[in-house]
Amino acid sequence: MTAVVAATATVAAAVTTVLAGTASAAQGCRIDYQPNEWTGGFTANVRVSPGDTALSSWTVTWSYPGGQRITGGWNATVSQSGTTVTARNAAWNGSVPAGGSTEFGVQGTSTSGSAAPTGFTLNGVPCNGAPPPTTTPPPTTPPPTTPPPTTPPPTTPPPTTPPPTTPPPTTPPPTTPPPAGCAGAVLCDGFENQTGSTPAGDWSVVNPDCSGTGRASVDTATTHSGSRSLRIDGAQGYCNHVFVRSTRDLSAVGTVRYGRIWLRHTTALPTQHVTIMAMTDAADGNKDLRMGGQNGALQWNRASDDATLPEQSPSGVALSVPLPTGRWTCLEFMVDGNQGQLRTWLDGTAVTGLTADGTPTHDIDSQWYNRTWRPRLTDLKLGWESYGEGADTLWYDDVALGASRIGC
Repeated sequence: MTAVVAATATVAAAVTTVLAGTASAAQGCRIDYQPNEWTGGFTANVRVSPGDTALSSWTVTWSYPGGQRITGGWNATVSQSGTTVTARNAAWNGSVPAGGSTEFGVQGTSTSGSAAPTGFTLNGVPCNGAPPPTTTPPPTTPPPTTPPPTTPPPTTPPPTTPPPTTPPPTTPPPTTPPPAGCAGAVLCDGFENQTGSTPAGDWSVVNPDCSGTGRASVDTATTHSGSRSLRIDGAQGYCNHVFVRSTRDLSAVGTVRYGRIWLRHTTALPTQHVTIMAMTDAADGNKDLRMGGQNGALQWNRASDDATLPEQSPSGVALSVPLPTGRWTCLEFMVDGNQGQLRTWLDGTAVTGLTADGTPTHDIDSQWYNRTWRPRLTDLKLGWESYGEGADTLWYDDVALGASRIGC
């Protein structure tokens, strides 16, 4: 599965196309096509970013030069005629503000060696970052028959203003540099303000229900950036769990929550269920919405009814991805409490099996929507919880939460 993810990232980089956003074809807009391929099939996440021109509705088209055939989609009405694919916005995502973006996805079948899509258009306009061709050359102004008049130099130099007797005031530099790479997030923390070996201040160590051998500490040896990170030594067994909970007021994030966490760990996810992140859901009896793993791949889980995303069938698990070991990984997520939707990205690539789009889909989110789900998340906890087998050492760094996507 790791090799598939690496190949997917390479293909996605190759087929990213810069497009303009509306029929007026403003420059600087983007459409990113990110596929996830396997033998005989694929899914693709498509992001529409209008740049400096807002959209009230959108239609995206492209062509498959190989043997790809669309079999379904989400967050858009998708059809295919011959090699041409047409995707039109759904009722809830047609309006996209300038500087914003929206996403939809497609699923299909493919043949061996299918080539990347080409010929993207947005609202009927081919947009690839180049200005439209000019049909006729612009008129030129003939040179004047006589030179323009010149202004004679002044007979006396203009007066000068004497320099001030004291230099203007300067703004002193901040005592600590502002956080970088957080795109205006409400929470932006690289743990650099931690002064001791045990997390404190903006973070508190918690052990729900019982405590054992799990440990949380501030590490200076392994970091993603800066000089500090959060280290979790997670032991096997439920009572050996440990989490570090943000003490910050996160109410300003709102009902649509985007998160970005840089994460590193040492041991592959086990077969049995584990948790690496949890958020209390005030709309679900204050039970946790949990991110972790099962059957060796990432999954979301609701503590209230043990629903999983994706479903833990072989086909569902195959639509998720493992969490790579021995390197820093960027984990992003979005939870929309208004629409009851959830999305997940790993190293910038959307994960199909970790997407709840509001429409129940077998092997993915049909179990997730066995009831109405409108989460209201109130906190953030990072750590380790094992419900059977599984011990791991994890590091967390450069954690951010905000009302819009933050990015890696």
